Amino acid sequence: MAPPAIPLPYRGRLAPSPTGHLHLGHARTFWIAQERARQRGGSLILRNEDLDGPRCKPEFARAALEDLKWFGFNWSEGPDWGGPFASYNQSERIPHYRAAFEQLWASGFIYPCICSRKDIQQAATAPHAEDGEPIYPGTCRPKESSTLTKDLPTKTQANWRFRVTDGEAVEFVDGRSGPQRFIAGHDFGDFPVWRHDDLPSYQLAVVVDDAAMRITDVVRGEDLLPSTARQLLLYHALGLTPPAFYHCPLMKDEKGDRLAKRHDALSLRKLREEGATPEELRRDWD
Repeated sequence: MAPPAIPLPYRGRLAPSPTGHLHLGHARTFWIAQERARQRGGSLILRNEDLDGPRCKPEFARAALEDLKWFGFNWSEGPDWGGPFASYNQSERIPHYRAAFEQLWASGFIYPCICSRKDIQQAATAPHAEDGEPIYPGTCRPKESSTLTKDLPTKTQANWRFRVTDGEAVEFVDGRSGPQRFIAGHDFGDFPVWRHDDLPSYQLAVVVDDAAMRITDVVRGEDLLPSTARQLLLYHALGLTPPAFYHCPLMKDEKGDRLAKRHDALSLRKLREEGATPEELRRDWD
């Protein structure tokens, strides 16, 4: 009989994107992540997810560091401190994503797609997934997977999609919401892993980074539950061990709409300027 596996030290992460100021919803999700790490005697890593082209601004990255420190967050590795898995800026980690992309290509998991987002939205056979993404109708999908393993082209203007197995059930147990089940081809279709502007998709980048940085637990918003199913397929295809997941409820405004970075009145920066304290803002949180 094999000896029982030794649990890995708890490693959580905060992963803001510098496309605007952090709001109170970000703070609550991040606070849950920090509390879970603290309760388990673990560590917390900060990663700057700055791959969203012109929307990412250095001033927003600097503001995020300031606002998180003001709110009471502490991390042991990050863009400001460095650490054993640097760089903690995604824009400086492109070689890691490229290596994963080439591994997926060599294994026959991906193919080039020239369809625009408008093409997919207008396709009569393209329903929308639970997270609002149109389900790709398979317009550019090769008929045989063997055609995917030819030599990797050096340049192309295509998006590269991960080919799912239609009807495959992707199941996992969420730390808050319990058992989850998504069906490939029904709840989501072939999804992008590399963009036509020569950058990795969100799905590929976070899988590569969480694995490389040895993240054991991912805490994020419940709107990303469908993304977890896609990412689990990538973990499997790349031969990586996935972390545990905990998806938090989203914070909403007085109209019932989820908070977004356009809600400047509830940004941490604005609340701070108005004299609010972190203790006051956290008072009613569970």
